[in-house]
Order: sequence, then structure tokens, then C-alpha cells
Amino acid sequence: MGPDGKYGIPQAAIDSVNTNKIGLKGPLMTPVGKGHRSLNLALRKEFNLYANVRPCRSLEGYKTLYDDVDVVTIRENTEGEYSGIEHEIVDGVVQSIKLITEEASQRVAEYAFQYAKANNRKKVTVVHKANIMRMSDGLFLRCARDMAEKYPEIQFEERYLDTVCLNMVQDPKKYDVLVMPNLYGDILSDMCAGLVGGLGLTPSGNMGLNGALF
Repeated sequence: MGPDGKYGIPQAAIDSVNTNKIGLKGPLMTPVGKGHRSLNLALRKEFNLYANVRPCRSLEGYKTLYDDVDVVTIRENTEGEYSGIEHEIVDGVVQSIKLITEEASQRVAEYAFQYAKANNRKKVTVVHKANIMRMSDGLFLRCARDMAEKYPEIQFEERYLDTVCLNMVQDPKKYDVLVMPNLYGDILSDMCAGLVGGLGLTPSGNMGLNGALF
């Protein structure tokens, strides 16, 4: 905690990651209330950690309702509803802005296909709600489609977020690598972790151009 009473990231930690290009991070909680910035969001922006990667795989000897889960969620990590752009318009009316850019969408889509190729994955599914948010999710979807054309050896499909949630609890084998905007990834990656026993059994990495946090 700083002298202003707000929580922040120690400069020594920032310097260490900048020097070593890698960091290990435990769970962080941001106090609820005005004036406290999300430390996780601050870390992602500080190091431009644009892709959150979480492999969710059934573990031998740990019994759950499913014994054949092998899914990887890749979440755009810097934009969407978690851009941190919100304000009160008038008393009792708050506006939160969902930011989607072509640059960030292309970047995370490319990462998803590169990940699939490097790890012998067969399929990439883009998760979206472009049927409702036609401009923002529509842009994300178009970027994923464009990237899919560069990787013809990898199967590509498009699915609505609600459809993926339904199918995931019915038959997780339907999916392989999933790529999606920020908020959807936050929710869906936790859901996938629950299929194999919980967050404590699923590692995750925040990947950037110049470093990574695990």
C-alpha cells in the first residue's frame, strides 16, 4: 500500500519483470470501492500482456464429472469491458465502455492459431456475441476469420458464447482451442477450470510481446 492509501505494484517488481522478461504472480485481490485500481489490470497494461492462456485438462487420479477434458482458453487481455473506461454520466447513471480494436483482435487471434500449430492442436473456435454486439464483437470475429485464412491446416469455427457454455457442460470434447474477447474469457476459462476440479488445478499465463507472467 502506498502513502496515499491505495494499493500499487512495487517498482522493484516492475523492474524485475522488465529485466528478466518473466514473472511469477500469486492471486491478487483489489479492494472494492472507489479509487482502487485493479492490480491485475495494471499488470497487464504495464507489460502489455495481451493474451491470457489457460489449459484445462483432466488430471489422472482426480475424479470429476468429466474425465476427458482437454481445452485451452485464450483470452484477449487488454481491452473489452475490462478496459477500465467507465464514468458516471449523471447521478445514478454509470456508463462502461467496451473497447475493441483491430490491432488487439488480430494479435490475439494470431497467437491462438500459432499456439494451436505449435502444440499440435487441430481446431480453433472463436467465441463471440456478434449477433448482438455487431460492431465490437463483429470486428473481433472478422479479425479471427482473416487470421484463419492464413492457417488452412487448422480447423476454424465460430460459436456464440452462450452456445459454447451449453455445449461445454454437455460434452467438453467438442472444443480444442478457444479464443475470445476479455470478459467472455474471464468467465469461460473459470468454467472450464471447474470441469477439471477448480482454478487451483489449472495453470495460466499472461503472454506479451516482451515478457510473460505466470
